[in-house]
Amino acid sequence: MAKGLVNVQGKPAAKKDKEPERKLIAQNKKARHDYHIIDTYECGLVLMGTEVKSLRMGRASLVDGFVQIDRGEAWLHNIHVPEYFQGSWTNHAAKRKRKLLMHREEIDKLESKAQETGHTIVPLALYFLNGRVKVEIALAKGKKEYDKRQTLREKQDTRETNRAIAAAKRRQRAAQV
Repeated sequence: MAKGLVNVQGKPAAKKDKEPERKLIAQNKKARHDYHIIDTYECGLVLMGTEVKSLRMGRASLVDGFVQIDRGEAWLHNIHVPEYFQGSWTNHAAKRKRKLLMHREEIDKLESKAQETGHTIVPLALYFLNGRVKVEIALAKGKKEYDKRQTLREKQDTRETNRAIAAAKRRQRAAQV
């Protein structure tokens, strides 16, 4: 007969609502600058053991990465996972294509949307979620040069506004004291 969790006093312990722990490995900040993000998906990756060990050390680069759908399967190309330095002949190639684990409906939906002019699928982040490697990919549309400049200008304006508000609050607090 199995018993539930019990605390020190012998009373049943309350279950804690644990939020999944997300440990970031690599992020593609350039993708958010170069593309309008339309839709995001979370996928698993098929990896070799030495790749996982290398990722646990926090070593990866998503800069030139992209997703290609080939014969109904999604493949992640051009992400750089360096070789595991303690690996032997079982080591992996640093820039090999890796299969993404997604539901069939998601792959079909992505494939049909990616066929449209100017759309592409790019990786945004690589992270561990409860001990498993996940990648966040996005359906994206390329930005024009003037869109990039306008985005930078908006960020700079927001930053300046926040600074001015903070300075005004500091002056107001100093005047009250």
